[in-house]
Amino acid sequence: MPATLRDVARLAGVSPSTVSRALSTPAVVNAATRARVQAAAERLGYEPNRAARGLITGRTGNIGLVVPDLANPFFPSVVKGVQARARQSDVAVFLADTDEDAVEEVVLIRALAKQVDGLILCSPRASEEDLVAVAQETNVVLVNRLVEGVPAVTFDNEGGMRQAIAHLVALGHRRIAWVGGPKTSWSSAHRIIGLYAAANDNGVALLEVGHFAPTYDGGMAAADQAVATGATAVVTYNDLVAIGLLARLHARGISVPDDLSVVGIDDIAMSRMTRPALTTVRLPKQKAGQIAVELLLAVLDDPDPDTIIGTRGTLHGELIVRDSTGVASDPARP
Repeated sequence: MPATLRDVARLAGVSPSTVSRALSTPAVVNAATRARVQAAAERLGYEPNRAARGLITGRTGNIGLVVPDLANPFFPSVVKGVQARARQSDVAVFLADTDEDAVEEVVLIRALAKQVDGLILCSPRASEEDLVAVAQETNVVLVNRLVEGVPAVTFDNEGGMRQAIAHLVALGHRRIAWVGGPKTSWSSAHRIIGLYAAANDNGVALLEVGHFAPTYDGGMAAADQAVATGATAVVTYNDLVAIGLLARLHARGISVPDDLSVVGIDDIAMSRMTRPALTTVRLPKQKAGQIAVELLLAVLDDPDPDTIIGTRGTLHGELIVRDSTGVASDPARP
């Protein structure tokens, strides 16, 4: 008969739940116990069985990942990070796309929660009240969003914007436009905080263009308004918006960066393929997904609110200078 998890526990002198943790989330088990469990498993030739482990631990072995829009290249990178880390712990990932709909997001979250042990919500658009309610109903970790009392991993949005402004100021830009993302975007709200702080510190005029869909079409729609501000540089909500903006500027005969410099955020693969190649703030997207899984597994193993709830990690961005930014010239004209 194949060795069971209980056989490993008996040989290692620990509980079955400790064996499960040592093999699925080794970071939460002390080194000596982990080594003892791994040695016992190897000696017995133990192969984890998801169904059997579920009967012992009361878990499904599944986690849910909810994103606003899989068509946005930002999110597949997070998904890859989540899947890679989940695979290491023999955990399956169920993926749901809310199509940027805050109402549908809450419906999907509650439906998915019934089938998984916990949820990772990436850049959720739902209200803070809805997210608090969901976190009280099931195990939740947030990515790119902060809600009091909910474990989260975020990006240093304000620090990234300071890097972008410092770069543009060094090139002589003093009128900088900001193309914002969706009104419900937490990161958009925090990016503008960093932009205003950096603009004030450097004596720069920050010109808000408005809120736009975080898509190529959103950038196309924003371009004319950005030009009308008389700015010499534009910072956009994300790279997709920046790429759409570049296309519209090209159609109008406005040269980038000679007439107008453009900075994106995210560093998606397409940003280096544009002409000109896009200057952007690189965010560690896959790492965020990996850390989110580690946080969720920690919550599942130790749901004590004093040790887990409120846990958060902040990942820093890096300015990647390419060809879409240059020395300031006269403001671009229609």
